[in-house]
Amino acid sequence: MENEEPTNFSYMGRNFSDLSIDNSSSAFSDCNSDRSGEFQTASSQSRRFLIACASDNSDDLIRQLVGVLESGSIEEQKQAAMEIRLLAKNTSENRLKIAKSGAIRPLISLLSSSDLQLQEYGVTAILNLSLCDENKELIASSGAIKPLVRALKTGTPTAKENAACALLRLSQMEENKVAIGRSGALPLLVNLLENGGIRGKKDASTALYSLCSVKENKIRAVQAGIMKPLVELMADFESNMVDKSAYVLSVLVSVPEARTALVEEGGIPVLVEIVEVGSQRQKEISVAILLQLCENNAVHRNLVAREGAIPPLVALSQSGTKRAKQKAETLTELLRQPRSGNVAARA
Repeated sequence: MENEEPTNFSYMGRNFSDLSIDNSSSAFSDCNSDRSGEFQTASSQSRRFLIACASDNSDDLIRQLVGVLESGSIEEQKQAAMEIRLLAKNTSENRLKIAKSGAIRPLISLLSSSDLQLQEYGVTAILNLSLCDENKELIASSGAIKPLVRALKTGTPTAKENAACALLRLSQMEENKVAIGRSGALPLLVNLLENGGIRGKKDASTALYSLCSVKENKIRAVQAGIMKPLVELMADFESNMVDKSAYVLSVLVSVPEARTALVEEGGIPVLVEIVEVGSQRQKEISVAILLQLCENNAVHRNLVAREGAIPPLVALSQSGTKRAKQKAETLTELLRQPRSGNVAARA
């Protein structure tokens, strides 16, 4: 697995350095326990569940639920998966108990069900179990990655969103990033980014940000057409996705394929506009991306200069954050160098 050189900002316990951007974590939605609505249950079942949750009988209930997952009817499996999902939603202790009880493999088997509701319940339960760091290795080693990718392709909107979150959780283990990428997740996440609802877009961007720390996943994402939705979302200040999209772009532009695609999709005017009218954080990330785009490429420098970037860069060098000022000054100096259309560009 070939990783890029680390950069200088942090997100979800990871440190970054070449772009030197702060506060990326606050740009992303956190995939905590599932945010779908409560599943409807019969009142007697709800009472049994609530009593067990409030007593020491939860161990017995968990064992019973695992048995139902393994041999019950579809409707019984739905009820069991729902109760496991609720047990795992808010407490780490229950997440560990459920995993140790042998629930993970039968839950994974639900992800390949042709019953979309059963598949959704299984995905959601796996997501909640993955929130416990101790469970992530067991979930991955039990074969969850490919079924989660299947759910990302064939599931309900909620199943797709929760599958993206579960893959994000598993991708926080470096050894899983390549496996997830090679299982076909990147094109599906790009599709969710482009066509999903607001929650789907947020979940997809967060998963893509994590997965694209690996070079081969960056290339897969570019080949899947990620640049078009990223540029469109950055251009839409009403989308609530400017920061998230820019941070995903920031991890992509270290590869030449991404820089080429960014230019082809009209990303330079969008980035220059953000430097001019965006928030302080948006300006900082955008100037860092433009700097990386221009550092070794005279053609790109000409394109950026022709978009009128120098005046907003000068303003940013005087009033931005410390890092933004430094990046803006460096980029302004590059853009003011003598231009030559004959200078060979190095991607």
